[in-house]
Amino acid sequence: MNIVDGIEREQMRMDVPFLWAGDKVRVHYRIREGEKVRVQVFEGVLIAQKRGGMGASITVRKVSFGVGVERVFPVHTPMIEKVEVVSHSKVRRAKLYYLRDLKGKAARLKELRYA
Repeated sequence: MNIVDGIEREQMRMDVPFLWAGDKVRVHYRIREGEKVRVQVFEGVLIAQKRGGMGASITVRKVSFGVGVERVFPVHTPMIEKVEVVSHSKVRRAKLYYLRDLKGKAARLKELRYA
């Protein structure tokens, strides 16, 4: 292990839950407006994730007022307060980019229920 890996390992977050494509997640993200800092919640479907140490990121998509909004969050940034998994869905792909082209009921995912 070299020096850079050791420094990266110290800065990585360990409180991130196990995430999978198709999960409905709620990301609590700190927003800085001037001198004030507030927490904004972004809730949507996890459509992609990029792994790889400190460069890991997740892409979350939601539909707001009929317009699809996607946001990429770096996983290990200190600006993320917490990530909650709301529900899991059954998917057969690692990246759900096809949801961008679907509208209405076609864009729904089948929710997994555990007994």
